[in-house]
Amino acid sequence: MRKTALAGATILTATLLLTACGTADDGAGDAMSDQTASSQEQSEDMAEDMGDDMAADPRTGTFEGLNDKSVAGTVEVSGTEVVLSGYSSDEGPDLHVYLTNGTDEAAVAAGTEIDVVAFDEASQTFALDGVDVAGYDTVVIHCDKAKAVFGAAALA
Repeated sequence: MRKTALAGATILTATLLLTACGTADDGAGDAMSDQTASSQEQSEDMAEDMGDDMAADPRTGTFEGLNDKSVAGTVEVSGTEVVLSGYSSDEGPDLHVYLTNGTDEAAVAAGTEIDVVAFDEASQTFALDGVDVAGYDTVVIHCDKAKAVFGAAALA
């Protein structure tokens, strides 16, 4: 019983102290509020600037089939994802999306594999975790098992 009364008194005292801190009309609360608002604005501006750098202007391209294979559709590459639209491809046993600088096997080997791609899904989105897309000019659809480029889209 005594512990309950003591705990209740402690909570009441803490509540009164905290309330008093928030209702002081000496201008200190206003100054703190202004400082907090200013810090929040700076954080938002910084996040916006970082977002602009990371999400550079999207680049797009249109797929063309290569090596007697059919690949169609468009691609949009931003700083955070690769988006395929209206996409279709000949079926392959192990199709992958790559960011490359060219369309030959050497370019694919030097490029960055993004993910497995389905040949029959018109809309597909792939996250780019930590990939610097600025260094690439082509999106390639490649069959890893057959070591064959099915198609590519030059980015503009």
